[in-house]
Amino acid sequence: MTKRALETRTLKLEGMTCGACVNAIERSLNNLDGVRATVNFASETAHILAPAEISTKKLIATVKSAGYSAALLGDSNQFALHSKRSAIALFFALIFSVPAVAISMTMAWHEKIDARILQMLDDLRILHPLYSPTAWLVIALSAPVVLLVAWPIHRAALRNLLHPTMDNLISMGSLSAFGWSIYANATGNGDVYTEVAAGVVTFVILGRFLETRAKRRASGALTSLLALNVKEVSVIRGGLTVLIPAENLEIGDEFVVAPGDRVATDGVIVSGNSSVDNSLITGESLPLTVGPGDRVIGSSLNTNGRLIVRATRVGRDTEYARITSMVLEAQSTKAPIARLADRISAVFVPIVTVISLATFGVLRDNGVSISESIATAIAVIVIACPCALGLATPVALLVASGRGAQRGIIIRNPRVLEVARRVDTIVLDKTGTLTTGEMKVHEITVAIEAGALLGAGFEPLLREATILSTALSIEEQNNHPIALSIRTFIAAQGIKPTSVSEFQVTPGSGAAGRVNLGTHSPVVLIGSPTAVAHSTTTFHPLISAAVERGHSAGLSVSVLAWDGVALAVFAVGDELKSDAAETIARLKDAGITPWLLTGDSEDAAQSIAKQVGIESDHVLSGALPQGKLTKIRELQSQSHTVVMVGDGINDAAALVGADVSIAMGTGTDVAVSSADITLMRTEPRAVLDALKLSKRTLRTIRVNLGWAFAYNIVGIPIAVMGLLSPMYAAGAMALSSLFVVTNSLRIKVPR
Repeated sequence: MTKRALETRTLKLEGMTCGACVNAIERSLNNLDGVRATVNFASETAHILAPAEISTKKLIATVKSAGYSAALLGDSNQFALHSKRSAIALFFALIFSVPAVAISMTMAWHEKIDARILQMLDDLRILHPLYSPTAWLVIALSAPVVLLVAWPIHRAALRNLLHPTMDNLISMGSLSAFGWSIYANATGNGDVYTEVAAGVVTFVILGRFLETRAKRRASGALTSLLALNVKEVSVIRGGLTVLIPAENLEIGDEFVVAPGDRVATDGVIVSGNSSVDNSLITGESLPLTVGPGDRVIGSSLNTNGRLIVRATRVGRDTEYARITSMVLEAQSTKAPIARLADRISAVFVPIVTVISLATFGVLRDNGVSISESIATAIAVIVIACPCALGLATPVALLVASGRGAQRGIIIRNPRVLEVARRVDTIVLDKTGTLTTGEMKVHEITVAIEAGALLGAGFEPLLREATILSTALSIEEQNNHPIALSIRTFIAAQGIKPTSVSEFQVTPGSGAAGRVNLGTHSPVVLIGSPTAVAHSTTTFHPLISAAVERGHSAGLSVSVLAWDGVALAVFAVGDELKSDAAETIARLKDAGITPWLLTGDSEDAAQSIAKQVGIESDHVLSGALPQGKLTKIRELQSQSHTVVMVGDGINDAAALVGADVSIAMGTGTDVAVSSADITLMRTEPRAVLDALKLSKRTLRTIRVNLGWAFAYNIVGIPIAVMGLLSPMYAAGAMALSSLFVVTNSLRIKVPR
């Protein structure tokens, strides 16, 4: 038997309203031969493993046949209008339902409206209706809401007939009230309740609109990740440079990477020297010096030298593709948000339906008029219409996100609310999370004593300002990130550069040039200690000590020399955020154990950990994306509830794999789109505020849901006993929804 080649594809979905929709789509896809599909309700995606011969079009058609919309992830711009459509639906629902409810509820208007309608009918020579003209006006105003605006609800109710959800109750209640109203006003047998139908639909549409806003706040999760790959590459073939699509690269191809370009795929450097920024992949804050024989990772940034690279891995085998795959896989295995309302509605809806029908039957058997029996049955359905249930979560989330935004906190995934209260372990990335992510000079050591080897002629020039001026003069010609930080630091002190000749840069070693100091023009070299040591005399003890201090602190060290004599040392590195240590202390006080996971060196990681108060055995350095994800899963296997805080592409898989993920808003789009919570503030203390806000929001949602269910438990028996007309049932429903909204407005952001 031939083994079938399987391919992984991810579809973006639209039209799901509850867990029953998830099951429907999974059943449809999994019925295809050889297909295994997992649908994620929270992210609205389907992660599919299917035989290569089954086309994406067929998968999309299968989803559409189940009654939903789908598009290949990365090609889902068609869903950008979803929020706009929700707003339009709400707009038209309000346009028609507000006047319908107002006219129906304000009895004093009825006589004047009746007279005006009858006068218009006389003018048009149209027969008068047998019964209330005002009621027909309300029915006409309600019709677009109940029949057109609510059509998606009716369609979902039909689709889920065997697995009823809230949509079934909403559809049944609104159509029953609307249909009965037409019958009652046409025959004069009973009251009109059509405004009840319009009100029910409008409240539900409002809830859906608020929920849509919350879910689409950061739409297109993972799309940015999929779009970051290099699109075109210059390949050397037959001695000529040819521009081809990156997907056509083959193993063994040699391609050119110009300064400022990204490496097209994983490979080995054939020729050239440069500094490569791997921060997107490894989180390493310092550029990596590379040369012939060194390996480079696809999508890393070549900063300053021309490289020729031989491809060793292409397509789905590259490190970048593996990161993408890990994020998608982790996203597909994360459990959908647990919606209490939907779980209970699976039992609640059939029970309410049975109670309503049973009420009608019992009343008719006891001789109650058909009008009163139907009115009571409708009251049961209306009182049970879960408007408050539908508003409980989205309104609380909208208030929380609005209040949170004032403090730079955005809750993107409601799932975290249930988990945040159990968090006992926090995993932090270093660069951009505990540190600023910007290269800055931490220490400058100027050893004027070392200048004695230059001779007496240099003695007048051996001043700190002059030495720093020569450093500035050289680094102004250099575009290396470390050079930029050095020249920014020196220029901020008001020191001016002087003229330079014979300037040259040796990638991986440093920069040199002849600097004009008037009486002398020494050759000034600034570069790594190893490179400078090859061209100078033995380092003065002050220089050696400064180099050792820099390395011990995990900093990047540059040495400056004049005519072969080292005179100064610059220690450059990331800067610790001002509140990092305080945040770690507060996390510990809250019973949360901090871990530091970083792609940086052991020295750099331990140095930061010591400064902020993280135990040395809770530090993992040199961590690649897979290593971070593995560590998080290890902690989870030890029964810890883990929150991950990061800001880079290299953190994306770990963010998705954690129980709660928090991204710094200043980080990459991929990290932000992979996270449950996004922090627009740069301070680490915002992490604590986010966790507190999550817990407070969960408490509010629980109160909302408790009220919504209690209201139904009390209201349904009252309606069954005939003590509640549909009008009062609708009023009670509105008051229940108002309570939910008011209670949600109590959410405050901790300070």
